[in-house]
Amino acid sequence: MTSSTFTKPPKKKSQRDEGRDATTYCTLDSPAGKLLLAGKNECLELLTFQNGNHPTKLDPSWINDEHPFKETIRQLQAYFAGTLKKFTLKTAPQGTPFQQQVWRALRTIPYGKTVSYGHIAKAIGNPQASRAVGAANGQNPISIIVPCHRVIGSTGKLVGYGGGLPIKETLLKLEKQHQSKKP
Repeated sequence: MTSSTFTKPPKKKSQRDEGRDATTYCTLDSPAGKLLLAGKNECLELLTFQNGNHPTKLDPSWINDEHPFKETIRQLQAYFAGTLKKFTLKTAPQGTPFQQQVWRALRTIPYGKTVSYGHIAKAIGNPQASRAVGAANGQNPISIIVPCHRVIGSTGKLVGYGGGLPIKETLLKLEKQHQSKKP
């Protein structure tokens, strides 16, 4: 008599399982216009303004699925309502080590406050790097969450914003309006 080993047939993968390592995305209407959220494994990699100066073109391989972004959407809605002042999300922005350093520094800018590019350059220990900070700021793939809109020129003027200055102005006005509210 021979013995047989029975193995279960492989479990059929759902679309969500097949997309586990694929990029998923969804869009969200906001006071700053239509937002595109994209990422992998429930980790946000991209948040861009689709009505801004540089809308993101959807990759045909991306899967439209709002589920991985439920918490991101909840926190963004709370931010726009003025009840959330600091995001606590899993993010994975892709960039150089210098860009990553700048983006970490951006996350320390308090809600409703603004700082200059020179301030960020000093904060990362490279006071002569204001222009490089500006370039890294412009490459920030996770707008709002990594608050590059809070960086202004040394004269106090609103300068440069990937989504366009009207969006930057909208975000800053929204934060000023809600600044006195408790989180």
